[in-house]
Amino acid sequence: MSLTVALFVTSALLLISIFTSKLSTKFGVPALLIFLGIGMLFGSDGLKLINFEDYQFTQTLGIIALIYILFSGGLDTKWKKIRPIIGTGIILSTVGVLLSALIVGVLASYVLGIELIEGVLLGAIVSSTDAAAVFSVLRSKSIGFKYRLQELFEFESGTNDPMAIILTIGIIQYITTPETSGWSFVWMFILQMGVGLLAGFILGKAITWITNHIDLGYDGLYSVLALSFVPLIYSITDFLGGSGFLAVYLAGLVMGNSVFVHQKSLMSFFDGLGWLMQIVMFLTLGLLVNLGDVMEIAGPGLIIAIILILVGRPISVYLSMMFSGFKFRAKTMVAWVGLRGAVPIIMATFPLVAGLDHAQLIFSVIFFVVVTSVVIQGTTIPLFARWLHVDSPVKLKTRYPIELEPSVDTKTALKEIQIEEGDFALNRQILELGLPDNVLITLINREGKFMVPRGNTVIRDHDKLLILTDHESVREIRLLIKHKSAV
Repeated sequence: MSLTVALFVTSALLLISIFTSKLSTKFGVPALLIFLGIGMLFGSDGLKLINFEDYQFTQTLGIIALIYILFSGGLDTKWKKIRPIIGTGIILSTVGVLLSALIVGVLASYVLGIELIEGVLLGAIVSSTDAAAVFSVLRSKSIGFKYRLQELFEFESGTNDPMAIILTIGIIQYITTPETSGWSFVWMFILQMGVGLLAGFILGKAITWITNHIDLGYDGLYSVLALSFVPLIYSITDFLGGSGFLAVYLAGLVMGNSVFVHQKSLMSFFDGLGWLMQIVMFLTLGLLVNLGDVMEIAGPGLIIAIILILVGRPISVYLSMMFSGFKFRAKTMVAWVGLRGAVPIIMATFPLVAGLDHAQLIFSVIFFVVVTSVVIQGTTIPLFARWLHVDSPVKLKTRYPIELEPSVDTKTALKEIQIEEGDFALNRQILELGLPDNVLITLINREGKFMVPRGNTVIRDHDKLLILTDHESVREIRLLIKHKSAV
Protein backbone atom coordinates (compact mmCIF):
# COMPACT_ATOMS: atom_id res chain seq x y z
CA MET A 1 0.00 0.00 0.00
CA SER A 2 1.45 3.34 -1.06
CA LEU A 3 1.76 6.26 1.32
CA THR A 4 -0.97 8.19 -0.50
CA VAL A 5 -3.41 5.29 -0.28
CA ALA A 6 -2.53 4.68 3.39
CA LEU A 7 -3.15 8.34 4.26
CA PHE A 8 -6.43 8.32 2.35
CA VAL A 9 -7.68 5.14 4.05
CA THR A 10 -6.63 6.35 7.51
CA SER A 11 -8.32 9.74 7.13
CA ALA A 12 -11.43 8.12 5.63
CA LEU A 13 -11.75 5.70 8.54
CA LEU A 14 -11.32 8.51 11.08
CA LEU A 15 -13.88 10.75 9.35
CA ILE A 16 -16.41 7.94 9.00
CA SER A 17 -15.96 7.12 12.71
CA ILE A 18 -16.43 10.76 13.74
CA PHE A 19 -19.52 11.31 11.59
CA THR A 20 -21.18 8.02 12.57
CA SER A 21 -20.54 8.74 16.25
CA LYS A 22 -23.59 10.99 15.97
CA LEU A 23 -25.56 7.73 16.04
CA SER A 24 -24.37 7.32 19.62
CA THR A 25 -26.10 10.56 20.58
CA LYS A 26 -29.25 9.82 18.60
CA PHE A 27 -29.83 6.17 19.49
CA GLY A 28 -27.86 5.75 22.73
CA VAL A 29 -25.49 3.19 21.21
CA PRO A 30 -22.01 3.40 22.80
CA ALA A 31 -19.55 4.97 20.38
CA LEU A 32 -17.02 2.17 20.88
CA LEU A 33 -19.48 -0.31 19.34
CA ILE A 34 -19.75 1.90 16.25
CA PHE A 35 -15.96 2.19 15.92
CA LEU A 36 -15.56 -1.59 16.30
CA GLY A 37 -18.24 -2.14 13.66
CA ILE A 38 -16.51 0.18 11.19
CA GLY A 39 -13.22 -1.66 11.69
CA MET A 40 -14.91 -5.01 11.12
CA LEU A 41 -16.70 -3.65 8.03
CA PHE A 42 -13.44 -2.64 6.36
CA GLY A 43 -11.51 -5.71 7.59
CA SER A 44 -11.01 -9.20 6.23
CA ASP A 45 -14.51 -10.33 7.25
CA GLY A 46 -16.25 -7.34 5.66
CA LEU A 47 -15.36 -5.46 2.52
CA LYS A 48 -11.85 -6.99 2.67
CA LEU A 49 -10.24 -3.59 2.00
CA ILE A 50 -7.70 -3.99 4.82
CA ASN A 51 -6.04 -7.26 5.81
CA PHE A 52 -4.67 -6.88 9.34
CA GLU A 53 -3.53 -9.68 11.69
CA ASP A 54 -0.68 -8.16 13.75
CA TYR A 55 -1.45 -8.94 17.41
CA GLN A 56 1.89 -7.56 18.68
CA PHE A 57 1.31 -4.21 16.98
CA THR A 58 -2.27 -4.13 18.30
CA GLN A 59 -1.04 -4.73 21.83
CA THR A 60 1.58 -1.97 21.56
CA LEU A 61 -0.92 0.47 20.03
CA GLY A 62 -3.47 -0.44 22.69
CA ILE A 63 -1.04 0.27 25.54
CA ILE A 64 -0.10 3.65 24.04
CA ALA A 65 -3.74 4.57 23.52
CA LEU A 66 -4.69 3.38 27.00
CA ILE A 67 -2.12 5.48 28.86
CA TYR A 68 -3.36 8.63 27.12
CA ILE A 69 -7.00 7.70 27.79
CA LEU A 70 -6.23 7.09 31.47
CA PHE A 71 -4.27 10.33 31.80
CA SER A 72 -7.10 12.26 30.14
CA GLY A 73 -9.60 10.59 32.49
CA GLY A 74 -7.56 11.51 35.55
CA LEU A 75 -7.11 15.06 34.29
CA ASP A 76 -10.89 15.47 34.05
CA THR A 77 -11.68 13.92 37.47
CA LYS A 78 -12.34 16.38 40.29
CA TRP A 79 -11.01 15.35 43.69
CA LYS A 80 -13.81 17.13 45.58
CA LYS A 81 -16.38 14.95 43.82
CA ILE A 82 -14.67 11.60 44.30
CA ARG A 83 -13.36 12.15 47.84
CA PRO A 84 -16.61 10.98 49.58
CA ILE A 85 -16.65 7.71 47.61
CA ILE A 86 -12.92 6.99 47.34
CA GLY A 87 -12.95 4.18 49.92
CA THR A 88 -15.78 2.33 48.19
CA GLY A 89 -14.17 2.99 44.80
CA ILE A 90 -10.82 1.53 45.86
CA ILE A 91 -12.48 -1.64 47.20
CA LEU A 92 -14.47 -2.04 43.98
CA SER A 93 -11.32 -1.48 41.91
CA THR A 94 -9.30 -4.11 43.78
CA VAL A 95 -11.39 -6.62 45.74
CA GLY A 96 -14.28 -6.29 43.29
CA VAL A 97 -12.04 -7.01 40.31
CA LEU A 98 -10.47 -10.03 42.06
CA LEU A 99 -13.86 -11.49 43.04
CA SER A 100 -15.25 -11.00 39.54
CA ALA A 101 -12.18 -12.62 37.98
CA LEU A 102 -12.45 -15.68 40.24
CA ILE A 103 -16.21 -16.17 39.85
CA VAL A 104 -16.24 -15.74 36.08
CA GLY A 105 -12.98 -17.65 35.68
CA VAL A 106 -14.11 -20.77 37.58
CA LEU A 107 -17.42 -20.96 35.71
CA ALA A 108 -15.81 -20.16 32.34
CA SER A 109 -13.37 -23.05 32.73
CA TYR A 110 -16.33 -25.45 32.98
CA VAL A 111 -18.23 -23.85 30.10
CA LEU A 112 -15.23 -23.88 27.73
CA GLY A 113 -13.66 -27.11 28.97
CA ILE A 114 -10.27 -25.49 29.62
CA GLU A 115 -7.87 -25.59 32.58
CA LEU A 116 -8.95 -23.74 35.72
CA ILE A 117 -5.98 -21.35 35.53
CA GLU A 118 -6.87 -20.52 31.91
CA GLY A 119 -10.45 -19.81 32.97
CA VAL A 120 -9.24 -17.50 35.74
CA LEU A 121 -7.03 -15.78 33.16
CA LEU A 122 -10.13 -15.15 31.04
CA GLY A 123 -11.95 -13.88 34.13
CA ALA A 124 -9.08 -11.52 34.96
CA ILE A 125 -8.99 -10.13 31.42
CA VAL A 126 -12.68 -9.32 31.42
CA SER A 127 -12.87 -8.10 35.04
CA SER A 128 -12.45 -4.33 34.50
CA THR A 129 -15.15 -1.86 33.47
CA ASP A 130 -14.84 0.80 30.78
CA ALA A 131 -15.39 4.48 31.55
CA ALA A 132 -15.60 5.52 27.90
CA ALA A 133 -18.46 3.08 27.26
CA VAL A 134 -20.39 4.16 30.35
CA PHE A 135 -20.16 7.89 29.83
CA SER A 136 -20.82 7.83 26.09
CA VAL A 137 -24.23 6.39 27.01
CA LEU A 138 -24.76 8.86 29.87
CA ARG A 139 -23.90 11.85 27.67
CA SER A 140 -26.09 10.66 24.80
CA LYS A 141 -29.13 10.23 27.07
CA SER A 142 -28.36 13.15 29.44
CA ILE A 143 -28.76 10.86 32.45
CA GLY A 144 -27.53 11.86 35.88
CA PHE A 145 -27.45 9.81 39.07
CA LYS A 146 -28.25 10.27 42.74
CA TYR A 147 -26.14 9.12 45.71
CA ARG A 148 -22.85 10.18 44.05
CA LEU A 149 -23.12 7.17 41.75
CA GLN A 150 -21.73 9.03 38.77
CA GLU A 151 -18.57 9.87 40.69
CA LEU A 152 -18.29 6.23 41.78
CA PHE A 153 -18.64 5.00 38.17
CA GLU A 154 -15.99 7.47 37.07
CA PHE A 155 -13.49 6.58 39.79
CA GLU A 156 -13.96 2.81 39.56
CA SER A 157 -13.61 2.80 35.78
CA GLY A 158 -10.44 4.86 35.95
CA THR A 159 -8.75 2.80 38.66
CA ASN A 160 -9.76 -0.82 38.07
CA ASP A 161 -7.81 -1.25 34.82
CA PRO A 162 -4.41 -1.49 36.59
CA MET A 163 -5.72 -4.23 38.90
CA ALA A 164 -7.03 -6.26 35.95
CA ILE A 165 -3.78 -5.79 34.05
CA ILE A 166 -1.68 -6.85 37.06
CA LEU A 167 -3.80 -10.00 37.48
CA THR A 168 -3.57 -10.81 33.77
CA ILE A 169 0.21 -10.38 33.58
CA GLY A 170 0.71 -12.31 36.82
CA ILE A 171 -1.40 -15.28 35.66
CA ILE A 172 0.35 -15.40 32.28
CA GLN A 173 3.70 -15.36 34.09
CA TYR A 174 2.51 -18.23 36.31
CA ILE A 175 1.36 -20.27 33.28
CA THR A 176 4.59 -19.74 31.32
CA THR A 177 6.83 -20.29 34.37
CA PRO A 178 5.04 -22.76 36.69
CA GLU A 179 7.85 -22.63 39.22
CA THR A 180 6.73 -19.10 40.12
CA SER A 181 5.58 -19.07 43.76
CA GLY A 182 2.41 -17.49 45.07
CA TRP A 183 4.46 -15.13 47.24
CA SER A 184 6.21 -13.72 44.18
CA PHE A 185 2.79 -12.91 42.73
CA VAL A 186 1.75 -11.17 45.97
CA TRP A 187 5.02 -9.22 45.99
CA MET A 188 4.51 -8.20 42.35
CA PHE A 189 1.03 -6.92 43.22
CA ILE A 190 2.29 -4.89 46.19
CA LEU A 191 5.19 -3.50 44.15
CA GLN A 192 2.99 -2.63 41.15
CA MET A 193 0.35 -0.85 43.25
CA GLY A 194 2.74 0.80 45.73
CA VAL A 195 5.23 2.12 43.20
CA GLY A 196 2.41 3.07 40.84
CA LEU A 197 0.68 5.18 43.50
CA LEU A 198 3.89 6.82 44.71
CA ALA A 199 5.27 7.51 41.25
CA GLY A 200 1.94 8.82 39.98
CA PHE A 201 1.65 11.31 42.84
CA ILE A 202 5.27 12.51 42.73
CA LEU A 203 5.46 12.75 38.94
CA GLY A 204 2.05 14.43 38.81
CA LYS A 205 3.34 17.14 41.14
CA ALA A 206 6.58 17.36 39.13
CA ILE A 207 4.96 17.84 35.71
CA THR A 208 2.60 20.46 37.17
CA TRP A 209 5.55 22.39 38.61
CA ILE A 210 7.51 22.15 35.35
CA THR A 211 4.51 23.31 33.30
CA ASN A 212 4.04 26.33 35.55
CA HIS A 213 7.70 27.38 35.76
CA ILE A 214 9.05 26.73 32.28
CA ASP A 215 8.72 29.65 29.87
CA LEU A 216 8.55 28.07 26.42
CA GLY A 217 7.80 31.28 24.54
CA TYR A 218 5.31 29.59 22.20
CA ASP A 219 1.86 28.58 23.47
CA GLY A 220 1.64 25.60 21.12
CA LEU A 221 4.67 23.93 22.73
CA TYR A 222 2.78 23.43 26.00
CA SER A 223 0.59 20.78 24.35
CA VAL A 224 3.72 19.03 23.05
CA LEU A 225 5.27 19.25 26.52
CA ALA A 226 2.23 17.67 28.18
CA LEU A 227 2.05 15.05 25.42
CA SER A 228 5.63 14.03 26.18
CA PHE A 229 5.02 13.70 29.92
CA VAL A 230 2.54 10.81 29.63
CA PRO A 231 4.80 8.09 28.14
CA LEU A 232 7.63 9.36 30.37
CA ILE A 233 5.51 8.75 33.49
CA TYR A 234 4.50 5.30 32.26
CA SER A 235 8.04 4.23 31.36
CA ILE A 236 9.70 5.54 34.55
CA THR A 237 7.11 3.76 36.70
CA ASP A 238 7.46 0.56 34.67
CA PHE A 239 11.25 0.69 35.01
CA LEU A 240 10.80 0.88 38.79
CA GLY A 241 8.52 -2.17 38.78
CA GLY A 242 5.27 -0.26 39.31
CA SER A 243 2.01 -0.08 37.39
CA GLY A 244 2.49 2.56 34.69
CA PHE A 245 -1.25 2.57 34.04
CA LEU A 246 -2.05 3.47 37.63
CA ALA A 247 0.71 6.10 37.64
CA VAL A 248 -0.52 7.95 34.54
CA TYR A 249 -4.10 8.04 35.85
CA LEU A 250 -2.98 9.35 39.25
CA ALA A 251 -0.60 11.88 37.65
CA GLY A 252 -3.51 13.16 35.56
CA LEU A 253 -5.66 13.36 38.70
CA VAL A 254 -2.97 15.35 40.56
CA MET A 255 -2.41 17.74 37.65
CA GLY A 256 -6.12 18.15 36.92
CA ASN A 257 -6.79 19.25 40.50
CA SER A 258 -3.98 21.82 40.46
CA VAL A 259 -3.76 25.23 38.84
CA PHE A 260 -1.47 25.28 35.82
CA VAL A 261 -0.88 27.56 32.86
CA HIS A 262 -2.94 27.05 29.69
CA GLN A 263 -5.24 24.85 31.74
CA LYS A 264 -8.35 25.12 29.56
CA SER A 265 -6.49 24.63 26.29
CA LEU A 266 -4.56 21.62 27.63
CA MET A 267 -7.73 20.05 29.04
CA SER A 268 -9.44 20.44 25.65
CA PHE A 269 -6.35 19.08 23.90
CA PHE A 270 -6.31 15.89 26.00
CA ASP A 271 -10.05 15.47 25.66
CA GLY A 272 -9.66 15.44 21.88
CA LEU A 273 -6.58 13.21 22.12
CA GLY A 274 -8.52 10.77 24.28
CA TRP A 275 -11.22 10.51 21.62
CA LEU A 276 -8.59 10.01 18.91
CA MET A 277 -6.97 7.20 20.89
CA GLN A 278 -10.33 5.51 21.41
CA ILE A 279 -11.22 5.71 17.72
CA VAL A 280 -7.83 4.39 16.57
CA MET A 281 -7.84 1.62 19.17
CA PHE A 282 -11.35 0.35 18.42
CA LEU A 283 -10.88 0.60 14.66
CA THR A 284 -7.71 -1.50 14.97
CA LEU A 285 -9.44 -4.07 17.18
CA GLY A 286 -12.29 -4.26 14.68
CA LEU A 287 -9.83 -4.87 11.84
CA LEU A 288 -8.05 -7.53 13.89
CA VAL A 289 -10.99 -9.69 14.93
CA ASN A 290 -12.00 -12.72 12.89
CA LEU A 291 -15.79 -12.78 12.83
CA GLY A 292 -15.82 -16.47 11.90
CA ASP A 293 -13.85 -17.40 15.03
CA VAL A 294 -16.12 -15.24 17.18
CA MET A 295 -19.34 -16.77 15.81
CA GLU A 296 -18.00 -20.28 16.39
CA ILE A 297 -18.01 -19.66 20.13
CA ALA A 298 -21.27 -17.64 20.17
CA GLY A 299 -23.03 -20.23 22.35
CA PRO A 300 -20.48 -20.52 25.18
CA GLY A 301 -19.60 -16.84 24.71
CA LEU A 302 -23.21 -15.86 25.42
CA ILE A 303 -23.28 -18.09 28.51
CA ILE A 304 -20.09 -16.49 29.86
CA ALA A 305 -21.45 -13.00 29.11
CA ILE A 306 -24.61 -13.82 31.08
CA ILE A 307 -22.48 -15.23 33.93
CA LEU A 308 -20.48 -11.99 34.00
CA ILE A 309 -23.51 -9.67 33.81
CA LEU A 310 -25.90 -11.54 36.14
CA VAL A 311 -23.56 -13.46 38.48
CA GLY A 312 -19.95 -12.31 38.58
CA ARG A 313 -20.43 -8.55 38.52
CA PRO A 314 -23.43 -8.41 40.94
CA ILE A 315 -21.84 -10.72 43.54
CA SER A 316 -18.53 -8.84 43.44
CA VAL A 317 -20.33 -5.50 43.78
CA TYR A 318 -22.63 -6.54 46.63
CA LEU A 319 -19.74 -8.06 48.60
CA SER A 320 -17.39 -5.13 47.94
CA MET A 321 -20.05 -2.56 48.92
CA MET A 322 -21.36 -4.51 51.91
CA PHE A 323 -20.28 -1.86 54.42
CA SER A 324 -20.36 1.16 52.11
CA GLY A 325 -23.62 2.66 53.33
CA PHE A 326 -25.07 2.73 49.82
CA LYS A 327 -28.71 1.65 49.42
CA PHE A 328 -29.52 -1.68 47.79
CA ARG A 329 -30.90 -0.02 44.66
CA ALA A 330 -27.70 2.03 44.32
CA LYS A 331 -25.61 -1.15 44.59
CA THR A 332 -27.82 -2.77 41.97
CA MET A 333 -27.20 0.16 39.63
CA VAL A 334 -23.46 -0.16 40.18
CA ALA A 335 -23.74 -3.86 39.36
CA TRP A 336 -25.54 -3.09 36.09
CA VAL A 337 -23.21 -0.29 35.01
CA GLY A 338 -20.37 -2.72 34.44
CA LEU A 339 -19.77 -2.25 30.74
CA ARG A 340 -16.69 -3.88 29.30
CA GLY A 341 -14.74 -2.08 26.60
CA ALA A 342 -11.29 -1.58 25.14
CA VAL A 343 -9.08 -2.81 27.98
CA PRO A 344 -10.34 -6.44 28.01
CA ILE A 345 -9.92 -6.73 24.23
CA ILE A 346 -6.41 -5.28 24.42
CA MET A 347 -5.49 -7.59 27.29
CA ALA A 348 -6.91 -10.52 25.30
CA THR A 349 -3.96 -10.05 22.93
CA PHE A 350 -1.52 -10.76 25.81
CA PRO A 351 -2.08 -14.57 25.76
CA LEU A 352 -1.78 -14.52 21.95
CA VAL A 353 1.57 -12.71 22.08
CA ALA A 354 2.73 -15.05 24.87
CA GLY A 355 1.82 -18.07 22.72
CA LEU A 356 -0.48 -19.72 25.29
CA ASP A 357 -2.71 -22.67 24.48
CA HIS A 358 -6.33 -21.69 23.79
CA ALA A 359 -5.20 -18.06 23.34
CA GLN A 360 -7.30 -17.62 20.18
CA LEU A 361 -10.31 -19.10 21.97
CA ILE A 362 -9.86 -16.68 24.88
CA PHE A 363 -9.54 -13.71 22.50
CA SER A 364 -12.72 -14.65 20.61
CA VAL A 365 -14.70 -15.19 23.82
CA ILE A 366 -13.52 -11.88 25.29
CA PHE A 367 -14.49 -10.03 22.12
CA PHE A 368 -17.94 -11.65 22.13
CA VAL A 369 -18.46 -10.90 25.85
CA VAL A 370 -17.45 -7.23 25.43
CA VAL A 371 -19.82 -6.68 22.50
CA THR A 372 -22.65 -8.46 24.35
CA SER A 373 -22.05 -6.36 27.46
CA VAL A 374 -22.15 -3.13 25.47
CA VAL A 375 -25.30 -4.12 23.57
CA ILE A 376 -27.27 -5.40 26.58
CA GLN A 377 -26.09 -3.14 29.40
CA GLY A 378 -25.11 -0.07 27.39
CA THR A 379 -28.51 0.40 25.80
CA THR A 380 -30.48 -0.21 29.02
CA ILE A 381 -28.63 2.00 31.54
CA PRO A 382 -31.18 4.86 31.34
CA LEU A 383 -34.06 2.37 31.70
CA PHE A 384 -32.50 0.71 34.76
CA ALA A 385 -31.71 4.10 36.34
CA ARG A 386 -35.35 5.16 36.06
CA TRP A 387 -36.61 1.76 37.22
CA LEU A 388 -34.40 1.86 40.32
CA HIS A 389 -35.20 5.55 40.94
CA VAL A 390 -31.55 6.53 41.04
CA ASP A 391 -31.63 8.88 38.04
CA SER A 392 -31.56 12.65 38.28
CA PRO A 393 -31.67 15.42 35.67
CA VAL A 394 -28.36 16.59 34.27
CA LYS A 395 -27.57 20.26 34.69
CA LEU A 396 -26.12 21.32 31.36
CA LYS A 397 -23.18 23.68 31.59
CA THR A 398 -23.64 26.96 29.78
CA ARG A 399 -21.02 27.76 27.15
CA TYR A 400 -20.17 31.46 27.45
CA PRO A 401 -18.48 33.51 24.72
CA ILE A 402 -15.75 34.48 27.20
CA GLU A 403 -13.57 32.33 29.46
CA LEU A 404 -11.06 33.02 32.21
CA GLU A 405 -7.75 31.26 31.63
CA PRO A 406 -6.45 30.41 35.13
CA SER A 407 -2.82 31.02 36.00
CA VAL A 408 -0.63 30.28 38.97
CA ASP A 409 -0.76 33.83 40.28
CA THR A 410 -4.42 34.71 39.73
CA LYS A 411 -6.96 34.40 42.54
CA THR A 412 -9.99 35.40 40.48
CA ALA A 413 -12.74 33.11 39.22
CA LEU A 414 -15.67 33.21 36.82
CA LYS A 415 -18.74 31.64 38.44
CA GLU A 416 -22.30 31.17 37.25
CA ILE A 417 -25.22 31.90 39.58
CA GLN A 418 -28.77 31.13 38.42
CA ILE A 419 -31.62 33.30 39.65
CA GLU A 420 -34.64 31.48 41.01
CA GLU A 421 -37.97 32.43 42.54
CA GLY A 422 -37.52 33.91 45.99
CA ASP A 423 -33.95 35.17 45.43
CA PHE A 424 -33.10 38.60 46.80
CA ALA A 425 -31.77 39.79 43.41
CA LEU A 426 -34.95 38.87 41.51
CA ASN A 427 -36.60 41.91 39.83
CA ARG A 428 -33.95 44.28 41.21
CA GLN A 429 -31.51 46.48 39.32
CA ILE A 430 -27.85 45.51 39.63
CA LEU A 431 -27.00 48.79 41.36
CA GLU A 432 -29.55 47.93 44.08
CA LEU A 433 -27.71 44.74 45.04
CA GLY A 434 -24.88 46.50 46.84
CA LEU A 435 -22.16 44.34 45.31
CA PRO A 436 -18.62 44.83 46.67
CA ASP A 437 -16.00 46.58 44.55
CA ASN A 438 -14.24 43.29 43.76
CA VAL A 439 -17.32 41.82 42.05
CA LEU A 440 -18.31 42.28 38.40
CA ILE A 441 -21.32 40.78 36.63
CA THR A 442 -19.75 40.32 33.21
CA LEU A 443 -22.62 38.67 31.31
CA ILE A 444 -26.23 37.65 31.78
CA ASN A 445 -27.59 34.58 30.01
CA ARG A 446 -31.29 35.23 29.49
CA GLU A 447 -33.18 32.46 27.68
CA GLY A 448 -30.05 31.42 25.79
CA LYS A 449 -29.10 34.95 24.74
CA PHE A 450 -26.16 36.83 26.23
CA MET A 451 -26.29 40.46 27.28
CA VAL A 452 -23.75 42.82 28.81
CA PRO A 453 -25.45 44.29 31.90
CA ARG A 454 -25.46 47.87 33.12
CA GLY A 455 -26.16 49.27 36.56
CA ASN A 456 -29.85 49.75 35.75
CA THR A 457 -30.30 46.25 34.24
CA VAL A 458 -33.14 44.44 36.01
CA ILE A 459 -32.45 40.80 36.91
CA ARG A 460 -35.22 38.42 35.84
CA ASP A 461 -36.28 34.93 36.87
CA HIS A 462 -34.08 32.13 35.46
CA ASP A 463 -31.31 34.58 34.52
CA LYS A 464 -27.81 33.11 34.74
CA LEU A 465 -25.25 35.62 35.99
CA LEU A 466 -21.60 35.18 35.04
CA ILE A 467 -19.70 36.78 37.92
CA LEU A 468 -16.01 37.69 38.12
CA THR A 469 -14.67 37.82 41.67
CA ASP A 470 -12.05 36.42 44.05
CA HIS A 471 -12.14 32.71 44.90
CA GLU A 472 -12.58 33.58 48.58
CA SER A 473 -15.61 35.80 47.87
CA VAL A 474 -17.65 33.36 45.75
CA ARG A 475 -19.68 31.96 48.66
CA GLU A 476 -20.42 35.40 50.10
CA ILE A 477 -21.53 36.76 46.73
CA ARG A 478 -23.80 33.77 46.20
CA LEU A 479 -25.40 34.41 49.61
CA LEU A 480 -25.73 38.11 48.82
CA ILE A 481 -27.58 37.45 45.57
CA LYS A 482 -29.71 34.66 47.00
CA HIS A 483 -30.33 36.03 50.51
CA LYS A 484 -29.37 39.64 51.18
CA SER A 485 -29.68 39.21 54.96
CA ALA A 486 -27.20 36.31 54.99
CA VAL A 487 -24.21 38.63 54.53
